[in-house]
Amino acid sequence: MARAGLTADRVVAAAAELADEAGFENVTLSALARRFGVKDASLYSHVRGLDDLRSRLALRAGGELIDRIAVAVAGRAGKDALAAFADAYRAYSLEHPGRYAATQIRIDQSLIADSPALRRTAEITYGMLRGYGLGEPDLTDAVRLLRSTFHGYCVLESAGGFGADRDVRASWEKAIDALHLTLVHWPRETTGEDRR
Repeated sequence: MARAGLTADRVVAAAAELADEAGFENVTLSALARRFGVKDASLYSHVRGLDDLRSRLALRAGGELIDRIAVAVAGRAGKDALAAFADAYRAYSLEHPGRYAATQIRIDQSLIADSPALRRTAEITYGMLRGYGLGEPDLTDAVRLLRSTFHGYCVLESAGGFGADRDVRASWEKAIDALHLTLVHWPRETTGEDRR
């Protein structure tokens, strides 16, 4: 690619492609500079450094992921919404492994506050879970349960970590069934009066 027309958006888009091709850990300024046929220093006009680049990539990938989830869950509720959410999450992680890995990094809190994609992620996720009648602190606990289940499953699947003869998709669907039952029968916090 020619140096002309280089922008921050094009640099981040190239980083996303590189992440999927070579792995998120291999996204470096040097690798991107080689893609564009420029010196590393030329990229500093568009990103402040590797941490900035990776944060921008994480925000971009997070936006792509939540856009996919939003389309999947639109008009759905309860188990249908949960399954659609989970399937969209899993599909993105398998189709874009490097971008998905980027969504798992810790991002500077000031960037999070200004990110419409991350606000939208919270709105959609918490909205789906409110359909189960959950309020705080149960909402946060449920979000953590879903995230750790989805993430763990997707990472293991991507790495070929499921060796049994059982179909991986069938196990995924059973996991969604189990999560649905857990959310329906969520252990509510009780007050002292409730225990009497």
